[in-house]
Amino acid sequence: MLTNFDLEKMVETSDEWIRTRTGIVERRIAESDVATSDLAHLAAQAALDSAGLMADELDLIMVATVTPDMFFPCTAAVVQGKLGPTMAAFDILVGCTGFVYGLAVAREMVASGAYNRILVCGADTLSRIVDWEDRSTCVLFGDAAGAVIVAPVEEGRGILGYSLGNDATNAECLKIPAGGSRMPASQETVSGRMHYLQMNGPEVFKFAVRVMAESSEQVVQRAGLQMGDITLVIPHQANMRIIDAAAKRFNLPGERFARNVERYGNTSAATIPLALDEAVRAGKVNSGDHILLCSFGAGLNWASMVMRW
Repeated sequence: MLTNFDLEKMVETSDEWIRTRTGIVERRIAESDVATSDLAHLAAQAALDSAGLMADELDLIMVATVTPDMFFPCTAAVVQGKLGPTMAAFDILVGCTGFVYGLAVAREMVASGAYNRILVCGADTLSRIVDWEDRSTCVLFGDAAGAVIVAPVEEGRGILGYSLGNDATNAECLKIPAGGSRMPASQETVSGRMHYLQMNGPEVFKFAVRVMAESSEQVVQRAGLQMGDITLVIPHQANMRIIDAAAKRFNLPGERFARNVERYGNTSAATIPLALDEAVRAGKVNSGDHILLCSFGAGLNWASMVMRW
């Protein structure tokens, strides 16, 4: 665990500054010998245990991540190896929206009859790509993983609709410049600290508040519902101010919003499955409830989804 007081000793910041601007108090940082696949494997096994399933009952593994163990093989393949049984496996690399994107893909694959049970995992070790000398970003992020299993359900249950999109107008606002084919790793890119996450916080904030509201309203309408029918909103846990602003736009009581950013920080693709798991365990999700997931991320992109539990 890395607290705000720990960060005060690392960069020029303060607990008050971080709390006021982000709502974050602490975040979890993976040990140096723990990779993204290790966290994903733990989440996958927990999901299987919760569902009462064995790994050989899965047909496919998807891992949404921006911090793969390596370029290839994909992290989902590594998780498959850890679980044991052979099956299809691939990664989704769209940033913080990755988990919801994965659910949308899994929903269509199951609905088509091509697959029966799909494990969807959101996992990231953002501590590995954060510039710990940049106080504007290093205070925001943590490491985590969460997973669910998508399978057939009775008519009227499960995923009712989703809204996915991307607007590259401000794509430069959130990126890692180097390390890919456009700017391969070199002495210059390493010394220029270009392999770390870079973000224009104010621009991302404005985009997030607007697009989460617009895409959420759209998907609620597609599902034949009204915003008042939503029992619980699980937003991407990036910043408490973004969540509060979204709550005002949605015109819903604050207690209908799942919040845990103060304990984990922004864990990218892991924030929504992590918050969903905590809500279920706390008894805040009951059969028949309408759940709204909404997220934004690098691209800049968005993903919203409505499901009936």
